[in-house]
Amino acid sequence: MKTNRIWIEIVLLGTAIACALALFIATLGAAAGAAASEAAAQEAQSPGAQTYEGMVTCSRCGARHSAVLGQTAADCTRVCVRGGASFVLVDGHGTYLLDGDVSVLGRLAGQRARIVGELNGKTIKISSVAAGT
Repeated sequence: MKTNRIWIEIVLLGTAIACALALFIATLGAAAGAAASEAAAQEAQSPGAQTYEGMVTCSRCGARHSAVLGQTAADCTRVCVRGGASFVLVDGHGTYLLDGDVSVLGRLAGQRARIVGELNGKTIKISSVAAGT
């Protein structure tokens, strides 16, 4: 009876080790797949595309929205764009006009964003937009 119990424990221990090893290998595969897809996305950019990070705002207010109006930066940006201003990206190097989907930019108004695009003068032709970190 005691011999059978030892064999059952050995089989259970082997099964637990095999499951843990399979989980570890699956995790490594998922991490490698994510890294490969990110590298492929960067390679898929057009030759002149660069990544820019900064605040999506409006050409009227730039980085400084009026506190007198009592609105958030997002609301102020949307109001200014409806009034004829353009979306811009403000980063540490300057202010760039954004040429892209206005609805997507409207959702990121007043927020940090990562923009991939091609710079032409002071205008960025947007390839992709993501919320910044």
